[in-house]
Amino acid sequence: MIVYALRCACEHEFDQWFDNMADYDAKKVAGIACPSCGGTQVAKAIMAPRVGKAKAAAPAPMPACGPGGCGGGGGCPMMSQFG
Repeated sequence: MIVYALRCACEHEFDQWFDNMADYDAKKVAGIACPSCGGTQVAKAIMAPRVGKAKAAAPAPMPACGPGGCGGGGGCPMMSQFG
């Protein structure tokens, strides 16, 4: 299914759903009626894309301690969040 923004010759704008692009073409030939005035001179109007919001990225994981523990004088990177 696809929705198109349509505009009639009288400048009325409305949306209508179609099965696909070929369905729109077939219905346009048969005559799509404007719901406001009934006019059948209808064309596609300019549409803004409908894009969903991006999901927020997960926070980066804290670095793991090395195999020898947190020695080496640098302190534990995990402890920095508590200090």
